[in-house]
Amino acid sequence: MQRSFMRSALACGFAGALLASPAPAAASDIALHVGKLIDGTGAAPVTNVTVVIHDDRITAIQPGFTLPAGAQVIDLSTSTVLPGLIDCHDHITVSYHKGDPIRNAVTRTGYDDEIDGINNARATLLAGFTTIRDVGATTPVIVAIKRAINAGVIPGPRMWVSGTPLGPTGGHSDPANGLDPELAHSHWGDSVVDSPDEARKAVRRLWREGADLIKITPSGGVMSIGDNPKIQLMTDDEVKAVIDTAHVLEMKVAAHAHGEGAITRASELGVDSIEHGSYADAKSYAAMKQHGTYLVPTMLVAAKGAERGRSHPEEFNPSTVGKMLVVSALIKKNVHDAYAAGVKFAFGTDTFGLSAHGENAQEFALMVAAGMTPMDAILAATRNAADLIGDSADIGSVKVGRLADLVAVTGDPLSDVTVLEHVGFVMKGGKIYKVDGKPVI
Repeated sequence: MQRSFMRSALACGFAGALLASPAPAAASDIALHVGKLIDGTGAAPVTNVTVVIHDDRITAIQPGFTLPAGAQVIDLSTSTVLPGLIDCHDHITVSYHKGDPIRNAVTRTGYDDEIDGINNARATLLAGFTTIRDVGATTPVIVAIKRAINAGVIPGPRMWVSGTPLGPTGGHSDPANGLDPELAHSHWGDSVVDSPDEARKAVRRLWREGADLIKITPSGGVMSIGDNPKIQLMTDDEVKAVIDTAHVLEMKVAAHAHGEGAITRASELGVDSIEHGSYADAKSYAAMKQHGTYLVPTMLVAAKGAERGRSHPEEFNPSTVGKMLVVSALIKKNVHDAYAAGVKFAFGTDTFGLSAHGENAQEFALMVAAGMTPMDAILAATRNAADLIGDSADIGSVKVGRLADLVAVTGDPLSDVTVLEHVGFVMKGGKIYKVDGKPVI
């Protein structure tokens, strides 16, 4: 059986003379024979190199196909190898459940979300996304999943998590929108801040509960009921209180912001990233450039949302479909204009089930269609994403000393970026999770 498996893997170029054991156990020394390497730094690809890994880190990148003594060799000589991909806007505990979304909102529990999250984390990792930022989930649920992954209890990507998003009463992150005002849930108030003092306290509570970053919703949203995505709903002093408090705690802040005013003011106040950015304009781009703010455009959710909204409007909240169709029409132009203006991009999909978890790489083709080069789209999901997260020393590039987070595809993503939708080999921290296109977990 093992010989048959080795022959199959060798034929497809994802295994070598000594194939990795079909379990995610830490290797001692591994040598990857790489046909083409895109290292995630922006440098031109190199061909025919050996990436040497000891335990969970890269220890050498050598020209040619070398055979380090005692190392397990994996043959990727017909493949393109890249750093593990990074999605900076994910909702790993959220899946799309057909039917009335209001009924789902008041009948599903955090336990249901936990089970969804475990399955979604596995699918995301197997798609080549070895790191994600989860920017909106019930805090104890998402923190528990992150801890379980870190402990090796369940497979999944490295996770930086925000827990509960923060915003004003009636804003995008208020779970009570559109419901009977007498309905309540014990944790619904965790997401509502209506003053600088409440904002500071909420940030400190999230830090205490295990969040790694903070997400705010200074503008209205699309999937929420009734709020206007063009309008800034958080006041400047509330936004500033969040940013200042979070930065003291060494936490980044991501701002869900569709409207120009919210985008511009959040950037000027020091937010680290703008999520969506639908109604951005030249003023917004200038502010983002001046303050080094990243744009995480989430084109995939806009495309899938518009597609589903046209075919099944009954599956959405009141007001959602109308907003979705407007915003989806803006996304491509916004990405084109922001890219032309020199705004920094980080990759993010806003995956919560409109596209399946594991389909995150479909975002690449949308970015390229909007005018980005394939290399810049890849850098958005590697170097730039690692910089936004704040861990460039460990992730986002294939360099000596970095964590051995590596993926391989057949074909050249610089010629056809859609090959990234079919990752055949996944390694995270020196552990192999997929080979020959098949999970080994």
